[in-house]
Amino acid sequence: MKIAVIGATGLVGDKILRVLEERNVAISEFIPVASERSVGRKVEFNNTEHDVISIEDALNRGPDISIFSAGSDISKKWGPKFANANSHVIDNSSAWRMNDDVPLIVPEINGNKLTKKDLIIANPNCSTIQLVMALSPLHNAYKIKRLVISTYQSVSGSGAKAVNQLMDERKEIETDKEYPFQIDLNLLPHAGDFNEEGYTSEEIKIVNETNKILDANINTTATVVRVPVITCHSESVNIEFENDFTVDEVKYLLESMPGVVVFDLPHANIYPMPILAVDKDEVMVGRIRRDFSQPRTLNMWVVADNLRKGAATNAVQIAQYLISNGMVN
Repeated sequence: MKIAVIGATGLVGDKILRVLEERNVAISEFIPVASERSVGRKVEFNNTEHDVISIEDALNRGPDISIFSAGSDISKKWGPKFANANSHVIDNSSAWRMNDDVPLIVPEINGNKLTKKDLIIANPNCSTIQLVMALSPLHNAYKIKRLVISTYQSVSGSGAKAVNQLMDERKEIETDKEYPFQIDLNLLPHAGDFNEEGYTSEEIKIVNETNKILDANINTTATVVRVPVITCHSESVNIEFENDFTVDEVKYLLESMPGVVVFDLPHANIYPMPILAVDKDEVMVGRIRRDFSQPRTLNMWVVADNLRKGAATNAVQIAQYLISNGMVN
């Protein structure tokens, strides 16, 4: 089993390597890929140093699975070339997510949609993954009518430059800015590009991807906020259902969902926080309570590591699903 990781030296790429190690994915040849300026660098994988190679050299090695985490432009240019060479492409960018012919996969929810013919597979946006993990069992039980989502997204979702900006500002030193304003001791209601209606591309991703994964009939609106936290995204979620529920039933359904853990003893100060979710694969849900302003409506708080389940772990889980179900030649 030859596995290539395109973008192996980035924040998500490094997490992919660690998750592949932790999950003991059987790999006969590991192929780390990065930009031309990183070719020749060494990365450690399974206690062995490996030379980073170019994407063209990686294509020539014929990987069985290629996990892309190098941005949309690279994915659009090289993804089809790897797929044409019969490599299963698992793409972390937004390049293919809304393509009707490309499955958008969270294995616990819709992994059964995958077939051997799917040579390009999209990994959802990090904020979408944790959201639908918590929503899926509730939608199956009560049918979601409307969602109102506010996200509190960490700077690592913007990459290493954003992390450096936060840390430099905290040390009060000059920095190369990823954001148009200071992020330390601040909040930015801005992630991605604004459209003519005043929504950002990150907000539109949440809406469109949630509808594609769960149900096109769910009315969804979102506000995305960038916060001065290094890792882990948090989400305030308001859910209106077609059918009524009890809070105890909701907690039971969430506790029964693989990959979800309930942290909900607020009077004991037990609720999800980013510092609890760092380097964990589970999606944490708490502050579960009925919205008393209208019927059949629930509030909850969802936290997860955006570099793990929000990106790397989900991609590796897709690879494992392909392997375990005999979909890789």
